[in-house]
Amino acid sequence: MIGIARLALAGLVAIMAMGAAQAEDALKARIGVLRLSSSAPVFIAQDKGYFREAGLDVELKFFDAAQPIAVATTSGDVDFGVTAFTAGLYNLAGKGVLKVIGGMSREKAGYPLIGYFASNNAYAAGLKTPKDLAGKRVAVTQVGSSFHYSLGLLADKYGFKLADVKIIPLQSLSNAAAALKGETVDAALLPISTARKLMDEGGAKFLGWVGDETPWQLGAVFASPKTLTNKALVTKLLGALAKADREYHDVILAAMKDGVAPVNEQTKPLLEIIAKYTNLPVEQVVGNCAYIDPDGKLDVKNVDNQIKWLQEQGFAGSDPSDHPGTTENRIDETAWT
Repeated sequence: MIGIARLALAGLVAIMAMGAAQAEDALKARIGVLRLSSSAPVFIAQDKGYFREAGLDVELKFFDAAQPIAVATTSGDVDFGVTAFTAGLYNLAGKGVLKVIGGMSREKAGYPLIGYFASNNAYAAGLKTPKDLAGKRVAVTQVGSSFHYSLGLLADKYGFKLADVKIIPLQSLSNAAAALKGETVDAALLPISTARKLMDEGGAKFLGWVGDETPWQLGAVFASPKTLTNKALVTKLLGALAKADREYHDVILAAMKDGVAPVNEQTKPLLEIIAKYTNLPVEQVVGNCAYIDPDGKLDVKNVDNQIKWLQEQGFAGSDPSDHPGTTENRIDETAWT
């Protein structure tokens, strides 16, 4: 009996040593993200151990706006960025210090993500729908941000000039929400995760969803050329994300009706993960599930349209070659092979 016990103990020690060795061999990666459902596959891959299974030791670093993630990726503060396209991101890509290697969230009809919200005073004065934003003070995070681009699409759709909208860049989502509540702006573009508390407190009125008004490719996965030289790291990370993309799509998005995900045995575990990382209760997450292609594909045509629009506005380089290397697939192999 003693001999058997010793063998069992020796086996346990060997397994523990093997696990420690595997942990030491894991490739470290820092991912810059926002606490939004648009990064749901990142949260799922982290929480369910898909990164770890792929041999990665991942640290998530959270930001309050998209552009700082792009800057942090180029500076080496993070290895990968997962967030919305911005003029700044495109300009960094045009300089060759950033590469888009896959798709992430999209603004798509029926999948609530970013909304147009009005201050109480502006709403009372007649601001009832997104098409009424001409002539109004509208808070965004930054000039050339995804919110700014959404306003540009809205202006084109309804035939007013973007110049007629007074864009107020406030650098962060929290600042934009505070300005809306304080009535220093007439409206703001905000993720529902940020606006929900404001609305519950009676501090803002909902006008409409960006995805319902003007669908477009919102987010992407990107990295610096230095990171892309580590082919094993990139392959492992994208493989883990692909697994999470498919699960998120097939379990949550496929079950959604009227913009809301049901809570059941299949969806609840994933909804709870998203709630954990977005700091929202599950009952709010169900109505805030961003659309993500199950294969992580980019809408390349739309990305090209974004670049053209940003160039026309003077926010992005005019050289046609000044854009990120993108393909329809999640992995842009030309970027790192």
